[in-house]
Amino acid sequence: MSLNRSEKEAVIQDVTKLAAKAQTLVIAEYRGITVADMTRLRVDARSKGVNLSVLKNTLARRAVAGSAFEVVSDQLTGPLIYGFSEDAVAAAKVVADFAKTNDKLVIRGGAFAGKALDVEGVKQLANIPPKEVLLAQLCGLLKSPISRTAVVLGALATKKGEAVAA
Repeated sequence: MSLNRSEKEAVIQDVTKLAAKAQTLVIAEYRGITVADMTRLRVDARSKGVNLSVLKNTLARRAVAGSAFEVVSDQLTGPLIYGFSEDAVAAAKVVADFAKTNDKLVIRGGAFAGKALDVEGVKQLANIPPKEVLLAQLCGLLKSPISRTAVVLGALATKKGEAVAA
């Protein structure tokens, strides 16, 4: 079913809004995936804040024109699913995790911070731990020197207390 002009303009506006808010775009070819698997992918993506869309490539090219995702315009051919996410790694993680279990989903590339990503770039982005884990690691690194200092000072105080008692 083809869209009329006003429907196409509405799709372009919606995708342009998504692209303006998103940090990451992941592109994957979905040829041969069953409807049940695609539904499972969409449910998983929605729960993680990723917007997955199947778009006509010409509409997608027009929507990303002038945005940070324009760098992937030359890759927009074939039956593609577009994953936009505000979280830097969410879209890559959702698509890469699904591709591990379903060989019919083929990652084609993506874009992050105005730079085009190849398949390996998307997989590396997917392997970055979530924001909460990174913050916990940072807190642990900041806490480590302080706790070591406290242990040393405690040991010195205990040693001085033993010397005074003797």
